[in-house]
Amino acid sequence: MTRISSDAMSRNLPSTLRAERRGAVAVLTLRRAEKRNALDDPTVAGIETFFAALPDGIGAVVLAGEGEHFSSGLDLAELSERDVFAGIEHSRSWHRAFKRIEFGKVPVVAVLQGAVVGGGLELAAAAHVRVAERSAFYALPEASRGIYVGGGGSVRLPALIGVSRVMELMLTGRTLDAAEGQAIGLSHYLVDNGTGFAKALELAERIAGNAPFTNFAVLQLLPRIARSEPAAGYAAEALAAAIAQGDDEAKARLKAFLEKRGPKVARS
Repeated sequence: MTRISSDAMSRNLPSTLRAERRGAVAVLTLRRAEKRNALDDPTVAGIETFFAALPDGIGAVVLAGEGEHFSSGLDLAELSERDVFAGIEHSRSWHRAFKRIEFGKVPVVAVLQGAVVGGGLELAAAAHVRVAERSAFYALPEASRGIYVGGGGSVRLPALIGVSRVMELMLTGRTLDAAEGQAIGLSHYLVDNGTGFAKALELAERIAGNAPFTNFAVLQLLPRIARSEPAAGYAAEALAAAIAQGDDEAKARLKAFLEKRGPKVARS
């Protein structure tokens, strides 16, 4: 497996992030283990920088946290007196960074362990596939601290688990364990502690092997089709299907399947 050192991929990133390449998969790791990977402004800006400038040949990204926790969310030590307009701009900086994940160039698989709390849960929600270890726990404690989610949680989390569940989590501040999070849709896979990264890398390598246009359509079109008026959604779907089927790579893959040279669907 080809690896490019973290020095090469992390050149324009803050010290709180490490990036490396493993073949067609890039790995971005939060590196503030001593602060449970709390997100400060340089880290959020670095996330935006990383996803805005992915090298050619990358087909998927694994997003991970160093140490025992994925991310405990906003670094409260950075909270300062801001007027309303400064507060809006701060929230929008998180929106820009996380939008680079959700509507970026390639699919993102997040590895969740320990704290996935507040802004950390908002960051995880921007990923496309989430692998949780049994140590993972989830919470939205903003109300008890007199603040409100600002990293896109009002938009992404209701789409994942429903408005009512998000309201309850925000109002009560209660914590969900990994099994509860899996049951309501916060994670797609639940694995033993210490095995999350390997599972995420396996999935990312599989995703990176998909036809590029198919991955593009899943990331860029599917969410918008799902939110659109049905007639417009059907039209967009038909166009995407036609483009995909007409692609030379798709034709080669279909030919291989018909000639029994391609992979078959099987139970995992």
